[in-house]
Amino acid sequence: MKEETTENGTQKGEGTLKKFFSRQENVVAIVLVLLCIMMSIVRTETFLTTANVFNVLRQSSLYIILAMGMALIIITGGIDLSIGSIIAVSACLGAYLAQRINNVPVIIVLCVVLLTGCLCGLINGGLVALAGIPPFIVTLGMLSVGKGVALLVSNGAPIRYEKTWLSVFGGNYIGPVPISVLVMAVISVIMIVFANCTITGRNIYAIGNSERAAKLSGIAVERTVILVYVLMGLLASICGILLMGQMNSADPTFGSGYEMDTIAAAVIGGVSMSGGEGRLSGTIVGALLMSLLRNMFVLLAISGYWQTIILGCVIVLSVAIDCIGKKRKSR
Repeated sequence: MKEETTENGTQKGEGTLKKFFSRQENVVAIVLVLLCIMMSIVRTETFLTTANVFNVLRQSSLYIILAMGMALIIITGGIDLSIGSIIAVSACLGAYLAQRINNVPVIIVLCVVLLTGCLCGLINGGLVALAGIPPFIVTLGMLSVGKGVALLVSNGAPIRYEKTWLSVFGGNYIGPVPISVLVMAVISVIMIVFANCTITGRNIYAIGNSERAAKLSGIAVERTVILVYVLMGLLASICGILLMGQMNSADPTFGSGYEMDTIAAAVIGGVSMSGGEGRLSGTIVGALLMSLLRNMFVLLAISGYWQTIILGCVIVLSVAIDCIGKKRKSR
């Protein structure tokens, strides 16, 4: 009887361990810890410093904010390739307004930036949900339009933005902690609660699993999809504000290349490209891994060319793991 209890206990432990490692975000978290241990041994004097730790967090803050919105879009079965241009056009319009109109209230600049991001997301979501145009095509078009508007507004050059209380969010610190990291933490908590604890959050997962079944169960699919894209636009415009604060300017090149890094962070964190699966907490781990890898490359003096190759391989490997897992489940 004692042996049976031990045997059952062992089986239960093995099942728990298997379940733990079946979640991609847990595996990525372990890899993250191992890389930190390795770097603390190889580069003890530079890696474990308070300045470097908060530097990694500051670099990852934008990716985490964007990955939260991107994860929800991917979970619905969509994609958004326009976030980089939404960041740029939001920041450029806000800075242009502040430069052209003397003594314009900062709150007006804030509203213009946020509303621009929401409008871009509304257009994306409306065309996807109501017109039925594939998300890839819609957001690729918005990528071009947004970039063109940003270039038109800025005349292809950075627009100087004087320091205001709005700049505090991007460029200031509370002690050693960048305020952008605190903004990221607040947004992360709000988004995780939204995805896990609200009816709309559960509806997003339902749409990703089966849009037809979601409609039959009474879920307002079109409205929910539009909401997800508007949220993505809002988060992109918040990142535009953070970048304005960091650089004291608005540049039409803001957000360039953020699309792939954001998608990579979500996928590495366990969000399935086929939709319906993934945790927002996993996207935090994925974004931290991306930022840590970049920090490692700098500290180890690895060529920028190799950085691009390695990050590309990490993205492909993550998607491959997701596809292989899907095939095994379907058998």
